[in-house]
Amino acid sequence: MSKFPVDAPIREVVKALERLGFHLAREGNHIAMVRENPDGSRTPLTMPNHRTIKISTLRTILNQAGISREEFLKVYTD
Repeated sequence: MSKFPVDAPIREVVKALERLGFHLAREGNHIAMVRENPDGSRTPLTMPNHRTIKISTLRTILNQAGISREEFLKVYTD
């Protein structure tokens, strides 16, 4: 399995999250994404719109979205 990215390019992070079911809702100083869940609920996600995302920020984003590191790495490295 790949190593968790230290400074992940924002575009790669967004692509990986889209593979996990999120879609872009808004983009400005921050990127807002939303995932529609099978039970009808929605999972919102907001991240800074920087060129790269630091490892601690990425861990927090994944934690808030309920995504495991392994699940993220599977789609991030594809």
